[in-house]
Amino acid sequence: MTSKQRVVVGLSGGVDSAVSAHLLKEQGYEVVGIFMKNWEDDDDSAYCSSRQDWLDAASVADVLGIEIEHVNFAAEYKDRVFAEFLREHLAGRTPNPDVLCNAEIKFKAFLDHAVRLGAEKIATGHYARVRHNESRDRYELLKGLDALKDQSYFLHRLNQAQLGQTLFPVGELPKTEVRRIAAQIGLPNAKKKDSTGICFIGERPFRDFLNRYIAKEPGPIKDPHGRIIGQHVGLSFYTLGQRQGLGIGGVKKMTAPPHPETDGLHLPWFVARKDMQNNTLWVVQGHNHACLLSSALHAQDASWVAGQVPTAVDLSAKTRYRQTDAPCRFEAEGEPGFALRFAAPQWAVTPGQSAVLYDGEVCLGGGVIRSALGGD
Repeated sequence: MTSKQRVVVGLSGGVDSAVSAHLLKEQGYEVVGIFMKNWEDDDDSAYCSSRQDWLDAASVADVLGIEIEHVNFAAEYKDRVFAEFLREHLAGRTPNPDVLCNAEIKFKAFLDHAVRLGAEKIATGHYARVRHNESRDRYELLKGLDALKDQSYFLHRLNQAQLGQTLFPVGELPKTEVRRIAAQIGLPNAKKKDSTGICFIGERPFRDFLNRYIAKEPGPIKDPHGRIIGQHVGLSFYTLGQRQGLGIGGVKKMTAPPHPETDGLHLPWFVARKDMQNNTLWVVQGHNHACLLSSALHAQDASWVAGQVPTAVDLSAKTRYRQTDAPCRFEAEGEPGFALRFAAPQWAVTPGQSAVLYDGEVCLGGGVIRSALGGD
């Protein structure tokens, strides 16, 4: 390695990116930090932490003795990520903006900006790894070694050019070690709480945020027998498998005729289906109700890390982050789509979310779920 190879690190204000910058500096790189501002609609809100994050990132840069630049990508974020986020919700799906943010902002707009600064590589604090496969002469995206923190799911849309210019310094470490290093070198954010949720929503109530952009269209909530048991505020505000915020009491409060299969039971209610045509939210009782299980799915808008459709058939997949890899059969369908058939039914497979494929520790890519088949 050239001792002064320039690497631009995305400093978020969090501990992972801070330790990433430290590790790179220790390895002899010339490290420059960039703080990305991706949202500014309510920058003065109690829920928007970008101002504090910037102060934390600047403090880290000061301790590490590196330069840092504040870059505003809010316009790009709104055009490339947030607009799609709203379109998907209006269509009744549940998008994952973090996946699109990585592909369009952190590893596109940010990468382009870093190259203009003379960077040969960029780095982030993601828990993932990049490996160059010599025999196939291509880069592979690997899971982070800390299985509880692995973020390859959110990075599955990265391509060969992006991976070839990217470093993930903490991908080789457990989170506990990252915290230890941060404390040892005196980083001001060593004990900072990990960020949760979507970056532009923060810790605020999701429904309150979405209501600023999508009008409420109330309609009936029905159980599997067609009985109206409540009213929803608008289908865009719910997701499959949702339990909280349904506003449904118990079956005792219903005025419909009793049904022997459900009445008297006190199992929690879950969203099972969103009928956009009839503006109806269908719910079922019990976490393991058959209506919440799917044996197969169809996905579109596929993106493959290697730049080509996988040739293997027996793979594993995640249909949501933090899910255990589920064995499945892969079948390409009318490029760029595919189908997955699972060995065991999967819970609450949700249109709009990403189905991400793995071959062991290698993340192959994935696509956007469009439909699922029941688990019967």
